[in-house]
Amino acid sequence: MKIRRKEYGTANVVGKTIETLRKERGLTQKDFIARIQATGCDMNPTSYSKLEGQLRSATDREIYVIAKLLDVKMEDLFSDMNDVFYNKEI
Repeated sequence: MKIRRKEYGTANVVGKTIETLRKERGLTQKDFIARIQATGCDMNPTSYSKLEGQLRSATDREIYVIAKLLDVKMEDLFSDMNDVFYNKEI
């Protein structure tokens, strides 16, 4: 399994969780992208890599499809939000 070379960005909060879940399921990026594309969701390898690296925003459709493919609730992809919001006063 490849080790991430770059730091995560700040463009979304789901990328890191998506990457973790994908790897836990033994899926390569290439295989996972193929599954995403098979649903009719337009995703290319560069775009997906940037999503995982939190370097671009994720669309609602992408989040929905990815959650379905990973067999998790959409809200589970936002698990890092607990760290963001519960450690700050709102």
